[in-house]
Amino acid sequence: MYYASIGMLSIAVLAIINFDALMNFHLGKDLVAKIRYRQFLYGAMVYLISDILWGILYGQRWVLPTFIDTTIYFLSMVVSVVLWTRFVVAYLENQGMFGKLLIYSGWIIAAYEVIVLTINLFTPIVFGFDANKEYVPGRSRYVTLFIQMFLFLVTAVYTMIIAAKSEGSARRHHVAVALSGIAMTIFIALQSLYPLLPFYAVGCLLATCTIHSFVYRDERTEFNSAIDSTRNLAYRDPLTGVKNKLAYLEKLKDIEIRMQTKTLKEFGVAVFDLNNLKKVNDTLGHEAGDQYIKDACMFICLHFKYSPVFRIGGDEFVVILEGRDYEEREFLLESFEADIDKSQADGLVVIASGLSIFDPKGDDSYNNVFMRADRKMYERKGFLKAREAGNA
Repeated sequence: MYYASIGMLSIAVLAIINFDALMNFHLGKDLVAKIRYRQFLYGAMVYLISDILWGILYGQRWVLPTFIDTTIYFLSMVVSVVLWTRFVVAYLENQGMFGKLLIYSGWIIAAYEVIVLTINLFTPIVFGFDANKEYVPGRSRYVTLFIQMFLFLVTAVYTMIIAAKSEGSARRHHVAVALSGIAMTIFIALQSLYPLLPFYAVGCLLATCTIHSFVYRDERTEFNSAIDSTRNLAYRDPLTGVKNKLAYLEKLKDIEIRMQTKTLKEFGVAVFDLNNLKKVNDTLGHEAGDQYIKDACMFICLHFKYSPVFRIGGDEFVVILEGRDYEEREFLLESFEADIDKSQADGLVVIASGLSIFDPKGDDSYNNVFMRADRKMYERKGFLKAREAGNA
């Protein structure tokens, strides 16, 4: 039972550690390699199941069931070698002659194993049992294990050579795969020396844990990072660098949900609209107009540092006031408008602004708050235009 317990522990850890690889192989890049790796994991699990059964059956000295299971044991071991070789070739994207040679070598070993196990049904050249029902390894067993060990070692050395020519995360991943192959080689060697100890099961566990920790999880992190970067680009206004209208709509959806569930207690909305943008475009050109928009955006961001800023139109911006900006909203708005008054006097950027806050008792939607802020912005806009006309 001790022998079987090692296999039970190995298959449990393998399944837990590699759950994503077993179930979500389609995520990320290198789809073929991930499929091949998943196939290897399932092959290793079949081997571990046969190994567990071997420990139980042999412990009871049930010769015939143990004989059948031992045959499956050797077949599943050889199949796992074939699947590992296919995974390494796919992972390294080697479709050349050497990659094909590795795969063909794996299948040749599998064919050899089928032949010797068939002969073993009549003559114990791989394994057998003596009169005392003791397991007796045969010479062909050592030949099989040596060939498997050699193939694992070749794939490991080849992967290490590729790693030496790689850089960054690719090198780290290749080294991890190579070390996994070396671990399998070492534990097959130990298995050949100690046939009654589950060394190959431990080797499978170490190899898969290494790949999970240093390859699969790393690639998943890179994949998620790429998704986040793409999402950030999709939500970013290319001219000003602040959040765009798509990000604004996502924010509104979140606010509406939190309002309905009564989990949003306070927030404010500040609406901004640029004055004179059309005049700048018509007289100075669109490049100057773009710079005018960027200057205005910078002006808004400098005053409202702790809240998200959204560009929702050509010359329209919205700030959702949160945290510190919400607490200091009156001071921030007064300071903003005072600086705009000075900027207008200096003939620089002019921005109309309006601000309103959420009233939990009277507001049943975000739009209520936005419309109040928008009305105040237009009042301010009219004031700024009238003053500009009076100074003309």
